[in-house]
Amino acid sequence: MSEDAGGSGGGAVYKRVLLKLSGEALVGDAVYGIDPERMVGVAKEIRGCVELGVETAVVVGAGNIFRGVAGSAKGMDRAAADYMGMIATVINAMALQDAMEKLGVDTRVLSAIEMREIAEPYIRRRAIRHLEKGRVVIFAAGTGNPYFTTDTAAALRALEIGAEAILMGKKKYDGVYDSDPEINPEAVLIPHLTHREALERGLKVMDSTALSLCMDNRLPIMVFNMAVPSNIDRVLRGELVGTVVSCEPDGGACVGSRQRP
Repeated sequence: MSEDAGGSGGGAVYKRVLLKLSGEALVGDAVYGIDPERMVGVAKEIRGCVELGVETAVVVGAGNIFRGVAGSAKGMDRAAADYMGMIATVINAMALQDAMEKLGVDTRVLSAIEMREIAEPYIRRRAIRHLEKGRVVIFAAGTGNPYFTTDTAAALRALEIGAEAILMGKKKYDGVYDSDPEINPEAVLIPHLTHREALERGLKVMDSTALSLCMDNRLPIMVFNMAVPSNIDRVLRGELVGTVVSCEPDGGACVGSRQRP
């Protein structure tokens, strides 16, 4: 984050970010699959990132189609179930790419599992080059390995491309709470949080593997409500929206020691 972070009147305070979307963010008011209207809304928000001059990568989950963990819990082999979940993320990535390109935004899907007819294979330097050319890059198929979530894929890809922050768009909640708001209606939103605090308190920011990776590499995470129009724009302009998870308890972005590739 640049020195003028915290202001809301200027341009973006980030040069390159990775947006992590849950599959549920694409469902809209439905209970399964992809809501075309919601997809267009998400695509417009991402287009806003590009218009601000921010190099934008995206990792999308697949909870709207298939969850590997859920399949495993019902008796499926865990590795097979995870691979099915990875393929489901490719479906979401293709749908998002279609919506983006209909808005005139150049978009590339890079898959960790080779599917050359529909996506480019993931190559780190190719991804960075696409970003430098102003294209939105959608990373599909997670890490390409079972037993790792798309949260971990988001953390890994963000570090590989030198993103300055991970933006985590939630479907309906405004950030990270001190308890589960699904269970406790009195749960309180936490505006600032360190990675270590989130791990020690077991707060639902992302899975522990991904969160540890972000902590070890001083990568901040911005958690906000994706359903609120313009929230991404506000985050990119340096406003405090939702929860900032960083190395510093006051919400400092802690990116100073990180190097862009």
